[in-house]
Amino acid sequence: MQGNLAVAKSAVPAAKTWAVVKADAYGHGIEHVTRAFQAADGLSLIEFDRAARLRELGWQKPIMMMQGMYDVADIESLVRDDLQPVIHHVDQCRMLESTPVSRPLAVHLKINTGMNRLGFMPSQVSEIYQRLKSLSSVRSVSLMTHFANADSNGTRPDVAAQIDAFQRATAGLDAEISLSNSAATLFQPQIRSDWIRPGVMLYGGAPGVQSALSLGLQPAMTLKSRVIATQSLRAGDSVGYGSLFIADRSMRIGIVACGYADGYPRLASTGTPILIDGVRTRILGRVSMDMLNIDLSPLPTADVGSEVTLWGQGLPIDEVAAHAGTIGYELMCGVAPRVRREVRD
Repeated sequence: MQGNLAVAKSAVPAAKTWAVVKADAYGHGIEHVTRAFQAADGLSLIEFDRAARLRELGWQKPIMMMQGMYDVADIESLVRDDLQPVIHHVDQCRMLESTPVSRPLAVHLKINTGMNRLGFMPSQVSEIYQRLKSLSSVRSVSLMTHFANADSNGTRPDVAAQIDAFQRATAGLDAEISLSNSAATLFQPQIRSDWIRPGVMLYGGAPGVQSALSLGLQPAMTLKSRVIATQSLRAGDSVGYGSLFIADRSMRIGIVACGYADGYPRLASTGTPILIDGVRTRILGRVSMDMLNIDLSPLPTADVGSEVTLWGQGLPIDEVAAHAGTIGYELMCGVAPRVRREVRD
């Protein structure tokens, strides 16, 4: 993860970096990010309990709460743990106006420039900015937006349109700005931004169609298991629920101790790549709860105990995800608690 953070920082060297660690650091474990991202200027997430945990672990730099507070009770946590909320709705302004605090907060005003999820419409920005600046509970206001299509060309709204909307909305406002997510950091480094907000790229996932390796990114997570049984099929034999794979010849298969209860995608079908002892082969048939089936044809010496790489080092997570009709983000975040973790520097 440290190397991937270095890639992000080198792409936009003039900007500070919010390292996004929501969803338990994209499934990698919040316990590890204070060390892995010590070169970041701040951490950004959603969950208040994990933000508190970051403080317990010794993180002293800024922490941004990407969805801000959900109710007035959250303001106590913001003050206690010195957290910086994103303000994206007028109700959050009202919470700050009605709740006295012992320590003023740094806040981030989010602007909806076309993503149409969170944020104030451009016509509201000047009024909300002045409203926040006037509060004794607020010590600073920064400005931010989120790009919908920084990893694609021609899809609307494009980056240029969103930047234009942002600039018109913020004209005359004196504040730091944060614009670029992973895709914009990698593919639009010309964007001026005081802060960048890389997320999936920090964990070795590609935010667009290019491969992670071509972008200089390395996988932070490798999911491994072992072969626990082998079977010999004859032509016409099937394997697994639904008999979705039927052998067209005599062949040897392996059974791997990993399934959808571990976070491996059930929709991965015959042909999804997998590594056995470092050699690429394919899964066969339907993934079940605790097991999946693999073709041992390219590996005549593979047997019970052979090491299996389901994704990670040597096998990009995005490639596996594509075979399952999803994205690497989902696989990272979906690894089940029962999977044993090993942390390596």
